[in-house]
Amino acid sequence: MTEHEPSSVDVLIASDRVPANARPELLTEDAIWALLDKVLDPEVPAVSVVELGIVRDLSWDGTHLTIDVTPTYSGCPATELIEELIAEAMRAAGIRDPQINRVLTPAWTTDWITEEGREKLRAFGIAPPEGSASKMSLLGADEVIACPLCGSTHTERLSEFGSTACKALYRCLDCREPFDYFKCI
Repeated sequence: MTEHEPSSVDVLIASDRVPANARPELLTEDAIWALLDKVLDPEVPAVSVVELGIVRDLSWDGTHLTIDVTPTYSGCPATELIEELIAEAMRAAGIRDPQINRVLTPAWTTDWITEEGREKLRAFGIAPPEGSASKMSLLGADEVIACPLCGSTHTERLSEFGSTACKALYRCLDCREPFDYFKCI
């Protein structure tokens, strides 16, 4: 007997699985939101797509499910993978042919990241966005970014871009550790 090789759904969806005998017509919107909250962001697997705030809406009429998703930015290379992971999670729950709509307006903002998501980013070693995108200074003032590892605000930006375009690379001058900062967008 060969060992099961995990699919992307197995890897990027938290371990609580839907029973094989689940009936999709009995799934409530709350249950679908709970399923979506198990789909992890492939670039930052510490947070779900719900905690990241990219799942904007869903409509369920009992026979057809539509999910609206807003990418973190229009050129995000993970957008198609995220949409497929969401669709796979819904199919694993027995929902046939879920419709995933890419919604670009209004544009996603880091304000949509949940407080739980921000804490999970910090625990993962990524400094969450500081402040509110709607209150960002347009004058280019340097932000004070706290190290997610030791909490020090004695940090410096090494690069405007970190491991992904939506993050900047920082270093803590106290613990000397480098870290990503999820830029306020």
